[in-house]
Amino acid sequence: MSSVQDAVDQVVLPGDVLLLPAPVTDAPLSLSAASSATKRMRVVCGPGLMRHAEDLQVTKCGLLRHREPAVYWVDSHQKRYVPVKGDHVIGIVTIKSGDVFKLDVAGSDQASLSFLAFEGATKKNRPNVKVGDLVYGQFIVANKDMEPELACIDGSGKANGMGVIGQDGFMFKVSLGLVRKLLTPQNDIIQELMNVLPMELVIGMNGRIWVKAKTLQQTLIVANILEACEYLTAAQRKQVFAKFSSNV
Repeated sequence: MSSVQDAVDQVVLPGDVLLLPAPVTDAPLSLSAASSATKRMRVVCGPGLMRHAEDLQVTKCGLLRHREPAVYWVDSHQKRYVPVKGDHVIGIVTIKSGDVFKLDVAGSDQASLSFLAFEGATKKNRPNVKVGDLVYGQFIVANKDMEPELACIDGSGKANGMGVIGQDGFMFKVSLGLVRKLLTPQNDIIQELMNVLPMELVIGMNGRIWVKAKTLQQTLIVANILEACEYLTAAQRKQVFAKFSSNV
């Protein structure tokens, strides 16, 4: 057993028990719900962790991550996507049946998408969605007991960048770890790449990336660079970008 604070950014294995610190202040960490009487702070267990009495138990191999105030999860390398409510994903339309579309979202089950879940869609004004189209949407229902459901509008009824993705461009699949790395606010890979080459980019939490540059050759180069960024250090990445910019 080790302390949860000492294990942050370290490799953890399934079965490891992480001890929460002893209550040394008036707001100690606790897995129980927050209470005004006890002034305890609730610990949020993310993917790869589960409750073990008043401590945490690891269920997945990877690096333990932490976010203030008390959110912990295990960052692991995996390719199988599990739908999570609120995630933005790229789906492929497989079936068009009545008022509902079925989409492949790289999970164990297909997700449903209502034709009314598009901005400005009505029974008379249906969206032009065909089998094989790529759709960028957000999960509004995602749990183990119900079929996943997508929507291409936010809470105010606006598309906000979601909807059918253009026919041109190239979609490729990467690991979920690389997707989380690219979407991290502190990460500047996308900005550095866009400074070298203008492009359109859509990143789905399900490990799918769609990219479109000026030419097909540049589009394939960008795709290869993004795939390689998973294993490149910051110094190596700058060398690749510098070499690429000199050849453009």
